[in-house]
Amino acid sequence: MNRKLIIEPSDRAENFENIISASPLYLPGLMTFEAAARHLNFARTAAETGVTPTAVSRTIKNLEAQLNVRLFNRTTRSVSLTEAGASLNATLAPALALIRNSLSQALLATDQPSGMLRVSSSYVAYHILIEPHMASFLEQFPLINVEISLDNQLTDIVSAGFDIGIRMGRKLQNDMISVQLGRVQKRIVVAAPDYFRGRDEPHTLADLLKHNCLRQRYCVGGRLYEWKFEDQGQMVQIDVQGRYIFDEMRSVLDAAIQGQGIAFILEDFARQELAGGMLRQVLKQHWALDDAFHLYYPHRQHMPGKLRAFVDFMRTAVQA
Repeated sequence: MNRKLIIEPSDRAENFENIISASPLYLPGLMTFEAAARHLNFARTAAETGVTPTAVSRTIKNLEAQLNVRLFNRTTRSVSLTEAGASLNATLAPALALIRNSLSQALLATDQPSGMLRVSSSYVAYHILIEPHMASFLEQFPLINVEISLDNQLTDIVSAGFDIGIRMGRKLQNDMISVQLGRVQKRIVVAAPDYFRGRDEPHTLADLLKHNCLRQRYCVGGRLYEWKFEDQGQMVQIDVQGRYIFDEMRSVLDAAIQGQGIAFILEDFARQELAGGMLRQVLKQHWALDDAFHLYYPHRQHMPGKLRAFVDFMRTAVQA
């Protein structure tokens, strides 16, 4: 005995929701139905979906069995939607179009990176490596916006909502990818010409003990950075003294420019001030190698296009 399903216009959406919620439906079957509803031809549907007409017919039959309703009227000459099929397609087609558009946007984000990129960096790393290239990056990737947060802490970028961080060294969480950005940094001793008015310039490392040296902590409340130098194949540490202690290298640089003392800072960070004569290097035969800066970001199977664009661009720009 044939069962007859009558769907009133006002109840169509509700009835289909009840039917669909009763048993799980799979997206490939719904996509095959939507294609068949557009073409009203199983051969053309098969060509679009990459299967055989027989497979299309079988998929439609399985879907009809799940819904317990006939979706197509099929003869040897034609295929047409039943009233139930037309009702389902009216709701389903816009939903699948939205899904396809979302997938297209995801692919577009890979080919044409877009969105907000949030970067956590120390000021020194930003000033030396990132800032000189940001204008070119934004010009090359007009769909990417960049938000940069500057601090000296080793930020947990995942919990803080950042896409990428930039810090010196490789001491990162185990689930982070680390990419070296630029060369190993060199520290040198510098001072302003005004500082030596009425003072003798140091000629040996021991002479530093006679001067007001500008000290720096690694972070707020952290340990003081040690003044270590390589001298004739040996590592020499000088326990310098000074009346100023900062937790930020740019403050050390500013104090040195003002003639407040002698600083031990990254050469690249003071390059402009050295070139302009605001600072000069002392004890040129003595310097130290620090670490290199590194980009770090979470390990992901599929890296967002905006992040990949930033990493690749900055590595190339800094190398050049």
